[in-house]
This record gives sequence, C-alpha cells and structure tokens, in this order.
Amino acid sequence: MTIPFTLVVPCYNEEQRLDLHAFRSFLGATPLAHVLFVDDGSTDATRAVLERFAAESGGSATVLVQPRNGGKAEAVRCGMRHAIASGATLVGFWDADLATPLDAVFDFVGILSRRPDIEWVIGARVLLLGRDIQRRVLRHYLGRVFATAASMALAMPVYDTQCGAKLFRVNNDLRQVLARPFVSRWVFDVEMISRLHKLRLRDHGRPAVSSIFEVPLHRWVDVAGSKVRTRDFVKASVELFRIWRDPLPPSEHPGTP
Repeated sequence: MTIPFTLVVPCYNEEQRLDLHAFRSFLGATPLAHVLFVDDGSTDATRAVLERFAAESGGSATVLVQPRNGGKAEAVRCGMRHAIASGATLVGFWDADLATPLDAVFDFVGILSRRPDIEWVIGARVLLLGRDIQRRVLRHYLGRVFATAASMALAMPVYDTQCGAKLFRVNNDLRQVLARPFVSRWVFDVEMISRLHKLRLRDHGRPAVSSIFEVPLHRWVDVAGSKVRTRDFVKASVELFRIWRDPLPPSEHPGTP
C-alpha cells in the first residue's frame, strides 16, 4: 500500500452496531489509511463512542459532527468534501456496518495504483463460485430490478450502484460532483455517477464509463439492523427519475466545505 487514502464512514445511531475492533485492527495494519467518521446527528451515544475511538487512534481516525440528521447522502458528501479539503489523494465511503469487510479496500487501491485511466472503483455484490455474498432473497431481487433501471437511466452497463463500498481518485471532476447537495436522499450513488457522466459529456465530449471500474466483492453480508426498508425501493425509483431529469448548472465552481 503506497497511496494514502481516506474512508468516510457515515454513522447514524450506530452505537450498538459499530465493530470498533475491526476498525482498530484495520488502522493498525494500514498506516496510510485514515477513517473519517461522520456522525449524522445521532440521538444515541454514537458521537461519544466515535470521539473516544478517535482520541485513542493516534490520528488515524477523526470525527466530523453534523448538527442534525441530514441523511446518508449529505453525510457522505460533507465527509468527502472535508477529506478532500484536508488533502486526501484517494477518498471513498464505506458503510458503518462493515457489510463489506474493510480489507476489500486493498483491491480498490490496487486498481487505482495500476490503472491511471481509472478514477472511480465501486464494489459489486455478485454471487459467484468462491464468493461469500449473503443477501436476503427479497432484497436481492428488488435490488436487481432497481439496478437494471439504474443502468438504463445511466446508459451504462453498471451492475451494482448501491453497494456501500466505493473509492475515488481526487480530481476536479470529483469536486464538481460533490459541489452541491444531492437531489436524492436514497440513491445518491446513482446521482454521483450521473453527474460525472453529464460533466464528461459537457466538458470533454465523452462518456464517463471508461473511467469507472466495478470490483466483484469476495465477501458481503447483509448485517441485521439495516435502516433500508422494502418500501424504500419505491422511493428510490421515484428519485431515479428526478436524477435522470436533473441538469448540471451551466458552470460548476466547487468551493470549500
């Protein structure tokens, strides 16, 4: 591992689910990694737990506190902008429940190290022989329906937009993607890809598909206590239409967080 990277971990009432031992082991074994926890206005003891962990981490972990709950999309956006402003070269986000194990990020960093043409690496939950992908049946099939709709809306063959494990090369396009709040609260991952695609077409006359790489995960486990509900797939479908219609501003000038 020769490239420093920051993982943004959005947290809302995660006091009982945070596997601090896993984060501690990961940071201890990965000197170039930094974890930025974003407390999204939690009403339990999440903030205190995170701040205590950060204080004991020797600088490997920090906490960004949102004064009120604004949703995962805004927590991730603010966290990534904060990480970029702090000088991150690679920045990503990771679900706090560690459904995707932290060591999967090594594959992501490796791809960005070897492939200068790749700017975004995103995890994909593909059940293949030799992989351990554990998803509830109903959520799997609802997810596949949504993923197909998202692929059609984006006009690119993306398999899994919603996996909560992604890593990005920091550049001006990423800054512009994060410059304004997302219109979507539930499927901002799709919105990020859509914004990049529209930026590339507008500014460079070429699609973004060649700069995004999907990695089939070796392990993903549907952790109990997820805040995603079946009815949220309906909301996500509505937001997909809003994303498809949302135009880029005539000119984007990203500022500081």
